[in-house]
Amino acid sequence: MAALTLPALAGAFEDAVAKFANDDFSDTEEAIGVVAASGNPLAFSIISALGDDRLSADPDTKKVFITQTDGKIVDAATGAAVEKLPDNAAAVRVNNRLRRSVEAALGGLTLLSPDPAKRIAAAQSVFKTHEESALPVIEGALAKEANKAAKTAFAEARAAILLYKPDASDADKLDAIATIKARGDQEAVALLTGLADQRPLVANAAASAISLIQSRLAVWSAVQNAWYGLSLGSVLLLAAIGLAITFGVMGVINMAHGEMVMLGAYTTFVVQEIIRTSYPGLFDYSLLIAVPLAFLVAGAIGVVIERTIIRFLYGRPLETLLATWGLSLVLQQAVRTAFGPTNREVGNPSWMSGAFELGQITITYNRLWILCFTLGVFAILLAMLRYT
Repeated sequence: MAALTLPALAGAFEDAVAKFANDDFSDTEEAIGVVAASGNPLAFSIISALGDDRLSADPDTKKVFITQTDGKIVDAATGAAVEKLPDNAAAVRVNNRLRRSVEAALGGLTLLSPDPAKRIAAAQSVFKTHEESALPVIEGALAKEANKAAKTAFAEARAAILLYKPDASDADKLDAIATIKARGDQEAVALLTGLADQRPLVANAAASAISLIQSRLAVWSAVQNAWYGLSLGSVLLLAAIGLAITFGVMGVINMAHGEMVMLGAYTTFVVQEIIRTSYPGLFDYSLLIAVPLAFLVAGAIGVVIERTIIRFLYGRPLETLLATWGLSLVLQQAVRTAFGPTNREVGNPSWMSGAFELGQITITYNRLWILCFTLGVFAILLAMLRYT
């Protein structure tokens, strides 16, 4: 039986590949389904090449060719290398409907990957396309899935398919709406909004779910804005602390305070450049080295400014304002002359890179660390003012 079945499967695969040469959208769609279900190791390469406009066909010989990303050409049916494309070979045409089929097929081909991240990405792709042909694969993968995140992704993909499946029962559609409502993001809203089902029970459930999701998203949007405000406010707080101490303790209006922050930033840039060129293995520690140096450099320059300019202007705040404004122009031009007028990058070490999701908001590690650093500085300042 196996001996009889394998040649039959091979023949079906080759016949399906040949249909790409017919230059007919219906034949191409049928070929996508057969190739994706064939289990042939070339299936992923063929369908991904079709999606990237790298699949060509000779209408005379019905041979189909893949142009690989490195420029090499192979026969799509056999995987054999080909020196060049035939003269009359042309790219296989696709339209928007076929592109959706390609996305669904690629998703199906990776749904059973041993890597959970790939399975989740594949399930999310099916969720977006909600192609009905992927339903059997999704249900089979869902039944065997043990990873919690992947299982949720499969359940959401299944719900998206059932939601748009014309012959799905009311009960299936209502369960699908409940699953999508639990997802609760903008993609869920878009999916429910595009539903054209005229059944009152289904339409009312979809409208109710959209309203609830949008209300939740509005709350999460406010939380996200509050987080952005806190992270930006923490930077402004660092600057404001310095201004408050300078004016509150010394009675000096320091118009060059922003330039002091600038000097600290360029100190960090110089430290990172030295580490990049001479000690690249220390880059993850660059900020731990640069931040104390930034304090020292800015503080030392502040001492020089006080000893040479400010000490002669105590008790005359308007004159300190004018003097430090002029000083700010001098410092700006000095930095522009030394480093050029273009922006300079201060890179994030690995422990400050990336982000994580909290509910429906995204928290980046660099913003989180900036907030923690500011709170630490603020706590030290309060202790100094209280106990010294």
